[in-house]
Amino acid sequence: MRLTQTAGYALRAMAYMSTIRKELPIRAKDLSEATGIPGPYLSKIMRHLVTAGLLNSQKGHGGGFKFSKSLSKIRFIDVLNAVNTEINPDECVFGWGECVDHNPCPVHFFWSDFKEHFVESAEKYTLADVVDTKPEAR
Repeated sequence: MRLTQTAGYALRAMAYMSTIRKELPIRAKDLSEATGIPGPYLSKIMRHLVTAGLLNSQKGHGGGFKFSKSLSKIRFIDVLNAVNTEINPDECVFGWGECVDHNPCPVHFFWSDFKEHFVESAEKYTLADVVDTKPEAR
């Protein structure tokens, strides 16, 4: 199981949008600048998120992207699925093919536990949780 750069960018964009608490649409250019995601790459990601029904888009003056439903209804797994990220819990992190108990890689037992919790967390947590969490100062 690996997250692609696209998946990371999609989560970053959606998390950022959820934290700015802005009712007006956010322009792709502004989102790109705020998140450090290259504009053309971000545009492709945003199209996937719109197609998946997580965002609405408006063209023209005053246009941009905004959430199509409440943040509590958008789970991390929904964002990952929108950008075609497969979470394959049977894939070996070492690249040994299938992750199986009878031929374990050096981190098999630890990674198996991590993967199980990752999927559970991605299905449980929503963008509302991002807003409700106050990160400590860095």
